[in-house]
Amino acid sequence: MFLKKLKPVGNLLVLGLVSSPVLAHDPIFGQGPHVLFKEGVEIATEFHSSKKGSELENELGLEMNYGITGDWAIGLELPYEIKAEAGTVSSGLGDSAISTKYRFWRKDSKGLQESAAISLKIISATGDETKLPALGSGTTDNIVGLSYGYEGRRWYRWASVRHRQNGTSSVGLKRGSRTLLDFVAGMRPTLTSYSEPDMVYLLELNGEIGDRATLNGNTVTNSGGDEWFVSPGFMWTIKNFAVRGGVQLPVSSNLNGTQSKSDYRAKLSFEWHL
Repeated sequence: MFLKKLKPVGNLLVLGLVSSPVLAHDPIFGQGPHVLFKEGVEIATEFHSSKKGSELENELGLEMNYGITGDWAIGLELPYEIKAEAGTVSSGLGDSAISTKYRFWRKDSKGLQESAAISLKIISATGDETKLPALGSGTTDNIVGLSYGYEGRRWYRWASVRHRQNGTSSVGLKRGSRTLLDFVAGMRPTLTSYSEPDMVYLLELNGEIGDRATLNGNTVTNSGGDEWFVSPGFMWTIKNFAVRGGVQLPVSSNLNGTQSKSDYRAKLSFEWHL
């Protein structure tokens, strides 16, 4: 949640620019340019659930972010996975990740902030890929991204593009790279102050464009393809606490070969800013 600092000018405070505070966030499933204030700490517990054919995956995660400066933040993600497929269940630590985001452009006006950021996430192979179903990929992967945000008192909009490059496992499997596209609109129906409960409704369009995987240099036919989701969501905040959630519903699927299509994905998170 963003609050612009006030600077004294003589014995006066410049109040006009922040008479309507801007509350900054990222989308639920996409990515925005939001970063923490300098030395700020964000702690979040997140629950993810997804179903694809006979595969059911639930994840409970802990995420921590720290503001190195007012424009640069770093983060850590620690997921606990519970996966079920064809009657077999496995659970344990999933693939953890470290991330960083740098906001390189920002423009403020009364009740409005526009900004853009670049990001990098490195996902390490901490999950056990030998369990059935596997809890990890067995590879080190990275995601680079570029995001833009328009965050006003009434209206929000975001756009982002990210590219995921996957590593090669010990058995020679290299999952195809993926391009992630996100377009998001948000609206605050009732204008509130910082001390009052605040609700923002979101509607996202999320696209995933994937290349085919390879196994020891040979193309895996039943892999890769495109999926698009429409994703309604919400953000409820009061002071430095937020509840965020949403569901991804598939609207288009063009997967290569024989693959299970996504049935749904859901997310619910609880966040504290310290």
